[in-house]
Amino acid sequence: MRTGSNPNFCPPVEEGTVYTLEDENGDTIDLEFLGLVIDEGRRYGFFFPVSEDDPATSSGEVVVLEVTELDDEDQPSAFELIDDEAQADAAYELFREVASELYDFE
Repeated sequence: MRTGSNPNFCPPVEEGTVYTLEDENGDTIDLEFLGLVIDEGRRYGFFFPVSEDDPATSSGEVVVLEVTELDDEDQPSAFELIDDEAQADAAYELFREVASELYDFE
């Protein structure tokens, strides 16, 4: 089990955990969970898009989603894309900082 070096970082419990998320149009995407960061009361999830043709990390793209709902056990149950680019960039920079021991950022 991985551990984070920052109390506001929750790394994946198991490497390679993939979630299938559905948007408001019913389109689905598979995303590998990289971790969750809590910043000023907001929670952000970080993911790699994956498919049979594109395994995790092949694109280098990281998707940043804000947690909008929690379940009864305080676990994320709904996510939204962040409209504010500056907010998404700030969340990603924080993720890079707290996850630098787990992931190679170029």
